[in-house]
Amino acid sequence: MTDKIVVLCTCGSAGEAERVSSALVESRAAACVNIVPGLTSVYRWQGAVERASEWLLVIKSRRELFPKIRAEIERLHSYETPEIVALPVVDGAEAYLGWLDRETRSE
Repeated sequence: MTDKIVVLCTCGSAGEAERVSSALVESRAAACVNIVPGLTSVYRWQGAVERASEWLLVIKSRRELFPKIRAEIERLHSYETPEIVALPVVDGAEAYLGWLDRETRSE
């Protein structure tokens, strides 16, 4: 097990996805954020089944930076309850994990 995480977050627009991604990388809370367009999400919200077009953020970082990532997403996101889910990275390429360490920092 590593101290690395992948955080998933969906956004309601391309602009929002760009804003959140840029803020996370510029602040060094994340080393990289992939923006995956063209998702259709089906979910239950306030008693009804909803369907929405969304953009998925795949955020690569370290476990200790999760509170910073969560706070930044909550600050910038338009959703009342944004998806913010962290998954552990069990293992990975040594060079990539080293790069991830160098490109992120706690403050």
